[in-house]
Amino acid sequence: MALARTDNAAELERFREIQRLCYQCADEVAATLEPGVTERQVCKTMRHWLRDHGVDDWLHTPFAWFGDRTAFRGFKVPTQFLPSATRLEEGMPYILDMAPVKQGFSADIGYGGVLGENRIWDQLDADLAAYRTLILDLVRQRRTFADIYAEVDALIDRQGYDNRHRKYPGRVIGHQVGIIGGMLPKGVGFPFGVRFLQTIGRELVKERMEGRSPLWNGAKQSQHPPTPGLWAVEPHIGFRDVGVKFEELLVVTEDDAFWLDDDLPHVHRWAARKATA
Repeated sequence: MALARTDNAAELERFREIQRLCYQCADEVAATLEPGVTERQVCKTMRHWLRDHGVDDWLHTPFAWFGDRTAFRGFKVPTQFLPSATRLEEGMPYILDMAPVKQGFSADIGYGGVLGENRIWDQLDADLAAYRTLILDLVRQRRTFADIYAEVDALIDRQGYDNRHRKYPGRVIGHQVGIIGGMLPKGVGFPFGVRFLQTIGRELVKERMEGRSPLWNGAKQSQHPPTPGLWAVEPHIGFRDVGVKFEELLVVTEDDAFWLDDDLPHVHRWAARKATA
């Protein structure tokens, strides 16, 4: 995986394009959701949509979680993250998550919503906005990744919620994203792309030798200032049987940071809610 050149505007625009394609897919698929549809059916629809729009490889194939699965309740083994036969019902929250690759450029996004009305989801989603501001501010302060992870935990505690990103493999709140290449053919070692597995494995070894990691969590390997590059950041909070997250790309430079794109569904939703409050 070649790291993104954060000083190259044309290259960053390619990443922005694939991220926007993901959100377009999520928006269009979410608009079709109705009671009775299963996670597997929705993931199949997302895969076909993305393939039809030029996607030719994957960091990971699409995921969908419905109901209490949005909060990872009862998740104990990695296979429980895979799309299931769970059916969407009125009032259920959902999360759509996809990480496609198009001509080598990749993105990884998380898109939350609810079918109908759910007041708990509304409150969690409103509170989720604070994490986007907090994370960016702390990265700009050059706090270590592990410190930022701890500060996110502290905010979750103050809000009275549960940390759900700690349920991800590696307890990650983020991971590095770059240009996917390699000698292996394009394909899926379900649910991850084989070229992504090859490159992330190589980066894990390389970064470990330098005292860093392409995975962002609260462990010793994350006790270093933010590494320049592109990071997919995914704070995920839960309350009872409702989970809410966002995931988008953060650009980290040698001395600054910024979200790759502010023209995103959750950013607009939070702004609209704030304007009418």
